[in-house]
Amino acid sequence: MAQARIPAAFVRGGTSRGLFFRRDRLPADREDWAPIFLAALGSPDPYGRQLDGLGGGVSSLSKVVVVEPSSRPGVDVDYTFGQVAIGEASVAYRTNCGNLTAAVGPFAIDEGLAPPPASGGEAAVTLHNVNTGKRIAARFALDGGRAAVEGDFELQGVAGRGAPIRLAFRDPGGAVTGALLPTGRPAGTLAVPGRGGVRASIVDATTAVVAVRAADLGLRGDELPDAIEADAGTLARLEAVRGAAAVRLGLAPGAAEARERSPQSPLLAIVAPPREARTLGGGAVGEGAADLTARVMSMGQAHRALPLTAAMCLAVAARIEGTVVHELARPPAAGADLRLAHPSGVLPVGASVRRGGPDGEGWIADDVVVVRTARRLMEGHVLVPASRLAAPAAPPAPAVAAR
Repeated sequence: MAQARIPAAFVRGGTSRGLFFRRDRLPADREDWAPIFLAALGSPDPYGRQLDGLGGGVSSLSKVVVVEPSSRPGVDVDYTFGQVAIGEASVAYRTNCGNLTAAVGPFAIDEGLAPPPASGGEAAVTLHNVNTGKRIAARFALDGGRAAVEGDFELQGVAGRGAPIRLAFRDPGGAVTGALLPTGRPAGTLAVPGRGGVRASIVDATTAVVAVRAADLGLRGDELPDAIEADAGTLARLEAVRGAAAVRLGLAPGAAEARERSPQSPLLAIVAPPREARTLGGGAVGEGAADLTARVMSMGQAHRALPLTAAMCLAVAARIEGTVVHELARPPAAGADLRLAHPSGVLPVGASVRRGGPDGEGWIADDVVVVRTARRLMEGHVLVPASRLAAPAAPPAPAVAAR
């Protein structure tokens, strides 16, 4: 049977990479998307390499985004993020991807899905993330009416420099669970099978994260991803903690089921005080160059940088008194970004957090601001076996709308 040709673009956003689709080029029913996404990225692959697709064998390179014009007041485009499993036939839509969010505005402008500015060389695009119901304001430069690519901004974890994209995530609290502090407290004890009680903070800002002291997990906190993944015992211990948090949030009935029922949420953050550490590029992060050391587990793997949503959540958590993150982080100066040391370097994140709520004793996150880069790498059609389509594909169309 012949293969189906579906218009798509292959895009890097931040430190992630994924396939971008226009909503009107996919089947009308979202239930019919997963077979297409799995085939396009090469999942499931028991060898973990996704050689029969465009995935890269790690969670940050196994993603899809679907973009469409929005009918919501004050919003330009809606987008849906999908995390494609590598070894299993599943696509998760529970959370957002902060890194690929950086590429949504440029994709929308280049595709003609969002109105270009009447004049000037900067675009301002308001995004609505379907996964979380949250809004993001994106600002970036234009070059000849399309999103600029070249610039002087260096994003650690990505080679070279690019044009900066400023993202402001509005009202990020409760993106997954509906509450900034889902347990009602900044910190508490998780009942972890086989390990007893582990002190942790569960914070939900842009995504749900369970943060645990590295020392409480038998780690230093500055380990590189390969070292974490080479130790089966460490991986099992980390997943047990993450699974216990998933149970605490009601995302899975038991820790043993969390890997299957809720592999994407919560993310596990291993945090430690700022310290000198090696990076994947062969350099080093000095103790004075960061305010917190963090490693994050995503889909059972140690992230090579930081999932942007996790980084933003940690920046919020660092400003909430009583969290594990607040206890370990060097307090940033008033109005300054929190500098997060990760395996590829340092990521600064700005967060606006204040006391609030009915009694004034709770916490409110107003926004989180980051700067990323993005680049469209390839455009055209992705080919998938026609048998993966539950209905005829939409007619082929140029990947970039005519202007």
